[in-house]
Amino acid sequence: MRVAIVSATPALGTDDDEALLLPALRAAGAEPVVVVWDDPVLDWAAFDVIVLRSTWDYTMRRDEFLAWVTATDAVTRLRNRPDVVRWNSDKTYLRELAGYGLPVVPTEFFSPGDRPAFPAGVPFVVKPTVSAGSRNTARYDPDEHDVARGHARRLLDRGRTIMVQPYVASVDERGETALVFVGGRYSHAVIKEALLVPGERATEDKLFATEKLHPVEPSGAELAVAQAVLAAIPFPRDELLYARVDLVIGADGTPAVLELELVEPSLMLPQAPPGAADVLARAIVELGS
Repeated sequence: MRVAIVSATPALGTDDDEALLLPALRAAGAEPVVVVWDDPVLDWAAFDVIVLRSTWDYTMRRDEFLAWVTATDAVTRLRNRPDVVRWNSDKTYLRELAGYGLPVVPTEFFSPGDRPAFPAGVPFVVKPTVSAGSRNTARYDPDEHDVARGHARRLLDRGRTIMVQPYVASVDERGETALVFVGGRYSHAVIKEALLVPGERATEDKLFATEKLHPVEPSGAELAVAQAVLAAIPFPRDELLYARVDLVIGADGTPAVLELELVEPSLMLPQAPPGAADVLARAIVELGS
């Protein structure tokens, strides 16, 4: 069985998960090959399964990427599915999650032509709704509305939709909790330390931000929220090869959804318990069986 582990040219060799996933796939009887999604000559039908992994440049070419995802799935099996990728690759899905009654970090969305507004008296974050790796994302203090407005306007003038969220103070103390699921089942969780630094301006120079990660046992409340998210989305959770739910702790002490990652999330396999890569490898092999 041939398995394509799909990356992007600038991301080759940078995915920490590969060092564990590739040997686990070989041990499971598969032949994994790391490829880039925009290779113009690759025969995608020659693979039994296509697994999106470090395709972190898609946010700058989303329409092209979605067209490739659809065309590729037509000749083989791609995971996660194209309809999942389309829905999850624009963070306006957070509005849908909130509509389901899930606890989501308060988020306002602004489209080109809108006049962006920012929360009063609290730090806040501005970023495009199609983004990854903290590109074009910045944190602002309450007195930095003018600077934030310039950031927002640059994105809006380029036809980007933006989102504005209050910065959750607990992130500076305890980080975010990322809960990883494989085949719809909980696998492991990791703490991601705070990435956004006050005064650091938005940039798109880097493909992704370097994260400081630590394994953690999620609280019962965190696990319950993550499970509720996967139960609510408009896709069968058992058909998701992988999912990652990123949570923060709000001012009231309860978990809130910051993001749901179903396209190309880091799965933090180096920080996972032994055997996590084997579970993922077996799930991939089962897709091609």
